[in-house]
Amino acid sequence: MKFKAQDIAEMLQGVVDGDAHIEVSGVSKIEEGKPGTLAFLSNPKYEHYIYDTNASIVLVNKSFKPSRSVKPTMIRVDDSYQAVATLLQMYDEMRPKPKGIEEPSFISKSAIIGDEPYIGAFAYIGSNVKIGNNVRIYPHVYIGDNVTVGDGSVLYAGVKIYEGCKLGKDCVVHASTVIGADGFGFAPSNHNDYKKVPQIGNVILEDNVEVGANACIDRATMGSTIIRKGVKLDNLIQVAHNVEVGENTVIAAQSGVSGSVKIGKNCMFGGQVGIAGHLQIADEVKAAAQTGIPSSIKKEGAIFQGSPAMEIGKFQKSYVMYRKLPELSKKISELEKEIIELKK
Repeated sequence: MKFKAQDIAEMLQGVVDGDAHIEVSGVSKIEEGKPGTLAFLSNPKYEHYIYDTNASIVLVNKSFKPSRSVKPTMIRVDDSYQAVATLLQMYDEMRPKPKGIEEPSFISKSAIIGDEPYIGAFAYIGSNVKIGNNVRIYPHVYIGDNVTVGDGSVLYAGVKIYEGCKLGKDCVVHASTVIGADGFGFAPSNHNDYKKVPQIGNVILEDNVEVGANACIDRATMGSTIIRKGVKLDNLIQVAHNVEVGENTVIAAQSGVSGSVKIGKNCMFGGQVGIAGHLQIADEVKAAAQTGIPSSIKKEGAIFQGSPAMEIGKFQKSYVMYRKLPELSKKISELEKEIIELKK
């Protein structure tokens, strides 16, 4: 389908700067722009591409002031990154979605399947499972007994949902993720070995949660591991038993959250962040990539970096000194030599 610049501007409540009738039928990155496509500029570091791109339309912020002439038509919006996200979502919704139940697949006679489902080949749906309306279950998905999956949720190929877990509405779980595996619970015995502690709880994903590929969210020992509404978890993340992740928190890839941690709402964690067990993390806390958090953070909105973690201001000052260590070491060696000479 083709869209005119004016039509796109109306959808995004933007203003056309250039040819309002120029048409596009696809999207592209600004540095790889092609005729007939739409690109966007949000990061000032990429500004130089707008002067050479071959894209026909570029979304820019209303505050953008070009330093020289721009060839493509610009659509000025309040936030170009949010605008392109809206467009891509609309485009994705327009693409055809699979429907129906493919064979071979196994669906227990006691399972309840909602309207307009898609269940891919080799999927397994256990006893007393409740599947909402417009749910998509791709091939090789395993759904254990007594699981609930809310309306509009999507489980991509190879997802495993263990028994008793609950997924809310419009959740997305990407390929090969495991939800509800046993928490890492073992009790040391007198024989220098470990006795397994049964994990009898479950996992609850509230509405609009997205979990990336190859992630693991462990079931609770007792009670529930809870991922609150709006949370976004990246690929390759480990969430241990009895963790609670607050609303709209986002966690980047390869991060690990130890058991019984309580994370507040609207937090942001970079990649490879590690959190020790039984901690409390306040609302709106941010942690830079590879931060190691060994103790609770009670200050709302704090920003941490480093391992062990420290507030960002202290970390930056410490890092300045750290970078100077070779120079300081050399000066200390020189001073030691001078002292020896003076003693002589």
